[in-house]
Amino acid sequence: MEASSHDEFREFVAMRSTALLRLAVLLTGGDRHAAEDLLQIALMKAYGRWTRIEQPEAYVRQILYRQQVSRWRLRRHHAETTVGVLPESGGQAGAGQAGAGAEPELRIALWAALGRLSKRQRAVVVLRYFEDLPEAEVAALLGIPVGTVRSTAHRSLAKLRALVPELEPDGPAEQLRPLSYTAKEIQG
Repeated sequence: MEASSHDEFREFVAMRSTALLRLAVLLTGGDRHAAEDLLQIALMKAYGRWTRIEQPEAYVRQILYRQQVSRWRLRRHHAETTVGVLPESGGQAGAGQAGAGAEPELRIALWAALGRLSKRQRAVVVLRYFEDLPEAEVAALLGIPVGTVRSTAHRSLAKLRALVPELEPDGPAEQLRPLSYTAKEIQG
């Protein structure tokens, strides 16, 4: 790789790694170590093809989604990581954080509930409501039919509402957006 391409890659990582780590944390259900591993793998794969990538962030995000799906398909079963202390809210709001003034209790409850969803349910919720992707694109990224995305989203939102009764059924996407954490909040 040429020095200029190497510098472009380093600049991309410096500028976008926080947002990409936030996505990885959501995809892994709050497991920061797994999220860091996931992001590192995605960045390594992107580095190898850097000179041929037209839209770097979209490319890395797609690697994150696909790599996480590959992890689920492994036959090994791992217990989910539970954390005793939830991330504290505070610090500066991240770019695009719609619910900066959301109630901290609701944010904490949603964060914990998101971690109790199955891996597929969590992926559908993250891609559909946090990333705001259309159902067809979520289906393509996860390698499942559109109908499965719809039914999984429906069941996932029902489970979230059962786990967090404060949620109202009239706007799941608007109530889920406050879960956008800054890197400082995720490190907790």
